[in-house]
Amino acid sequence: MPDNSTEQAKCKIVVDAMGGDFAPQNAVVGAVQALNQNQDFELYLVGKKSEIISVLRKNNLSFNENFIINADQVIEMGESPTNAIKTKPDSSIVVGARLVKEKKADAFVSAGNTGAMMSASTLIIGRIPGVGRPTIGAEIPNVNGTCYLYDVGAGKDAKPIHLLEYAIMGTIYAKEMGGVINPSVAVLSMGEEEGKGNEVANEAYNLLKNSKLNFIGNVEGRDILTGKVDVVVCDGFVGNILLKFGEAVPKLLKHLLEQTAKKNLIDALKIVLVKSTLKKALKSLDYQEHGGVPLLGVNGISIIGHGSSTPKAITNMVLKAKLMYDKKLVEKIEKSISEYSNKKMDKE
Repeated sequence: MPDNSTEQAKCKIVVDAMGGDFAPQNAVVGAVQALNQNQDFELYLVGKKSEIISVLRKNNLSFNENFIINADQVIEMGESPTNAIKTKPDSSIVVGARLVKEKKADAFVSAGNTGAMMSASTLIIGRIPGVGRPTIGAEIPNVNGTCYLYDVGAGKDAKPIHLLEYAIMGTIYAKEMGGVINPSVAVLSMGEEEGKGNEVANEAYNLLKNSKLNFIGNVEGRDILTGKVDVVVCDGFVGNILLKFGEAVPKLLKHLLEQTAKKNLIDALKIVLVKSTLKKALKSLDYQEHGGVPLLGVNGISIIGHGSSTPKAITNMVLKAKLMYDKKLVEKIEKSISEYSNKKMDKE
């Protein structure tokens, strides 16, 4: 990487140019577009240099080739994550994670193999001291704005202490990135009353009740959409199923509208009239708008994107990483986790 030690330090973001179903085309184009929108950071592209340069020239993109980091190996989408990390040390994912680990970069963005990205982030970048398990969240639109759901797939079979950690990190994310002043927190359960959940949920309830977080108790699945709570925590197994179910809702709505239009000409005309309005209303459900999701709890910024990410999605992933850097999110999570750990030791 270029030595800019004599210059004022800027946020350094590394993008996995080989990550995604349409790499390096979408990754390179999207990353450079992000840089064109916000010049206040340094962008590095990691991957096969010759292929990256080819995309830059094909799309007439201006980019300093000194900021391309060659990595000859690629972890394919279907590979075993842990095995790939071990056997492909010169892969774009491993090299990118290593740069963050060595503090040569502040953030790593990839739309590549999700499992490999999570493994590299956890094993190479490492966890923030005191964090037992990093978490991935989902920003779910509701009637009041957004509900932040943790965990949605970073792990399964979580322990109660993990749900507390999710709540701490989720609260900071909702406050700093979502602008929520005092985020309310709840445990996803089978009923609102205390004791309605399984063993993990009930023990997590007790931990959260005795924390300094704005804990409001248990909530049910429907409360995520009604705007009752800002941050909801659950086991990653449950959260991932809930997320995947929600992702199918827009497709169902589209199908129902098409079926209705086929039955009646008047209804078909009404649907045409409201189509653009409906598209705007559902914009918040489009993954491209959010780009990717951060893996909270690792000692650096790690953004994981959808394999089919478009250039627009990549752009938003990079800009999200920059905002997380500006908000000092990693430092604030580390401080909050440390404060809780010290409090726990005092009680013991």
